[in-house]
Amino acid sequence: MAAETASAAWIAFGTVEIDTLGHRLFVNGEEVGLERKAFAVLVLLAREPGRVLGRDEILDMVWGHSHVTPGVLSRVITLLRHALGESSEESRYLHTVHGVGFRLDADVRFAASREGLNPEADRALRATEVASVTTPVRPVVALPVEASARPQAPSPPPETRRSGRRVLAVVVALLVLAAAALGWHQFSRAPVSAVPVADLKSIAVLPFENLSTDQGNAYFATGMQDMILTELVGIGGLKVISRTSTEKYPSHPEDVKTIAHQLGVATLLEGTVQKVGDQVLINVQLIDASSGNHLWAKAYTRTLDNVFNVEGEVAQNVAQALKVQLTSAETARIDTVPTSNAAAYDLYLQAGVHANRAYDDPIMSSSELPVAISLYQQALERDPRFALADAALARANMQMYFFGPDRTNARLADAKNAADRALALQPDLGQAHYALGLYHYWGHRDYAAASAQLELARKALPNSATVELLIASVARRQGRWDEALALFRSATVLDPHSEFGFSQLAVTYQSMRRYAEADQAFGSAAAVSHNPAGERLSQAYNALVWKGDPAPLHAALADMVPGSAAYDGNVMGIYFDHWLKRDYAGVIKVVEADKRESWDDTDNIALPRLLYLAWALEAAGDKDRAAATFGDVATKMQAALATRPEDADLHLALGYAYAGLGRKAEAVAEGERAVALMPVSKDALTGADMLANQAQLYVRVGQPDQAIPLIDRLLSMPTGAIMSSALLQVDPSWDPLRDDPRFKTLLQKYARHG
Repeated sequence: MAAETASAAWIAFGTVEIDTLGHRLFVNGEEVGLERKAFAVLVLLAREPGRVLGRDEILDMVWGHSHVTPGVLSRVITLLRHALGESSEESRYLHTVHGVGFRLDADVRFAASREGLNPEADRALRATEVASVTTPVRPVVALPVEASARPQAPSPPPETRRSGRRVLAVVVALLVLAAAALGWHQFSRAPVSAVPVADLKSIAVLPFENLSTDQGNAYFATGMQDMILTELVGIGGLKVISRTSTEKYPSHPEDVKTIAHQLGVATLLEGTVQKVGDQVLINVQLIDASSGNHLWAKAYTRTLDNVFNVEGEVAQNVAQALKVQLTSAETARIDTVPTSNAAAYDLYLQAGVHANRAYDDPIMSSSELPVAISLYQQALERDPRFALADAALARANMQMYFFGPDRTNARLADAKNAADRALALQPDLGQAHYALGLYHYWGHRDYAAASAQLELARKALPNSATVELLIASVARRQGRWDEALALFRSATVLDPHSEFGFSQLAVTYQSMRRYAEADQAFGSAAAVSHNPAGERLSQAYNALVWKGDPAPLHAALADMVPGSAAYDGNVMGIYFDHWLKRDYAGVIKVVEADKRESWDDTDNIALPRLLYLAWALEAAGDKDRAAATFGDVATKMQAALATRPEDADLHLALGYAYAGLGRKAEAVAEGERAVALMPVSKDALTGADMLANQAQLYVRVGQPDQAIPLIDRLLSMPTGAIMSSALLQVDPSWDPLRDDPRFKTLLQKYARHG
């Protein structure tokens, strides 16, 4: 599917017009009401006219195939035919390929606006739009369903609801991405009453207002919001928006309609918290966004010793107000009190503030997570049976392992032990299964084990964008690129203002060398970021690998304030900027000013900081000091390998150190060992990065005959984030190949791909 068709806001064929952003269908200029799944199937077929989409493929893309019978699809196709004015006997556009699936045959047009579909008919279309304001929408009447396809109960089971929402990945989430690229305020142009019926059981929890005179108690209000949100995320019959998308809004907005529409929900939950000593007053109210009326409200006056079950009570009342039937498992989970120890509960809420800062911006991991981990440990000292605290501790340790980075066996063991303790206490705790998923994914790259844990987490937390994002990341690591794109888009439905979601979507596009789409996604990430400097830097780097233009990178880094969190968190970018300028004295200063043991690259390969210093010294002509630094790196890597012999990063670092010391055969052997430990078949991202490093090793030991074929292979793979023709032309690391005719030929061969 071409990128322009996948992102088109309007689609048309014949007298049919589809407004993908507004979720509207026009036939002969008249708006036709269409249920959400039928609309999704129509867009899916229209995006690929002439191609037969199998029944299973459609069920997978739109319903996730979970608890859905073929009869449901047959009913939707009947609805579509009725909407298009066709029948199974007389079909102009929608055709059944018996035993296979369905195909839409038409001359389909794609455009960014309705006017763009048919500029000549602009005036007529505008007249139609004016007329449609006073013309009732023609409903598509649901036809009788065969007994085999009829639901067995009035309300589908939670898993069905979750899958149905989630797997609009290729359609609905695409629209969310397009809307983000245009600016989220665009959603406010349509009336809130346009929220589909299927989304009426949807909610966003706005930041709770802290009414305490002591602003030091602000964490308690934030923590209560998080605890209530955690309970709601576990209710499968609801659509629940992530905290990261609601935190920018005020606690009590005047324009609830616009905010609800921007978030794609029908209701908002507001709250205030006042904590004085051990007394707590919590006020919550559920608001119908279309009318502004209260659907439910309650005040809770508690002491710290009995505040623990408020979040469960709120979740049950919200479900009841929105007429969502809880399953027995959901009821049991909500009824479970996380802890009965007031001090442990308070410490847990304090820790959450620091942990969330790191989760929202991984650059903050090394500064915020040690504080969070200490507070979680203190909470567990007061209540060793606080399973939720153990799960949170496990996640914090894994975040520290991966983004700190603190790639040590001790850190992994701490995470695993905490997750195991949590699951021993609560076997179905979604947060603990998520942490174990991180352990298998980040700690061991065991994607089968990670996927198993993440599916258990998804079952317990069906509305968690965080879980969806990790499942998408696993798909990407396994080289399932298109699936990863769809899952990242899907996650943005539950977290429409997610910087991380759009950033990871951008990285996926970038790897696939779809640089223009990556640029848009990075722009969307920057637009929703509280501190967009990092995303602007990523967008600037995208321009470098796309067009070979270092100017945006220079400008983005120039805007950073030395000593700021953004500056410190992007030290590798600052290093690389000086490296591109061949300002090796500046490079040396950057490396020496930083005190971290290791730096990790875009694919999380962690190499010693001293290795970067040695390269800079070598490039600057300080051979003696470079050799001494290479020697120090080699000694440290040899010692580390004694306890971690299967660590690919250590073997790669040792190979580079040997190359700097002139031990060429040993350098190549260590590089090849690193590639063997981390092949592309095991990890599509890091495995490819290892190959790129192996190519650089060949260059450093003077083996162009081995380097150039490997570069050719890499340029033909989805490695657009680490290697492109444009980047090779400006990176001094590849200078030894500049005069080689074969290298020049490669640059020309792949020039159009960036």
